[in-house]
Amino acid sequence: MRQRGCAEREHVDARLRAAPQLHELPLGVAHVHGPSFDSVAHRYADVDGARSQLARKIVEGGVGVWGPVPMPANTQISSDQAVALADWILSLR
Repeated sequence: MRQRGCAEREHVDARLRAAPQLHELPLGVAHVHGPSFDSVAHRYADVDGARSQLARKIVEGGVGVWGPVPMPANTQISSDQAVALADWILSLR
């Protein structure tokens, strides 16, 4: 994931989301845009078709679901890779 850029925008650890201001984050922690992966997993836990929805969002990107900051498209990721990422994210619930 790190090589795909996802880790730069999102983190598994939701505790980083608790500090809303960059100056409140611990030293060495970058400001993160977008939801944590575990937040995504919990939101989609009972959603029919969550796997395909997430895989599509990973490839196509989107805006407005989690706030105004857009998630860029990841067109370098194949459909199979996007499904594998979606499966991993959903496994975090």
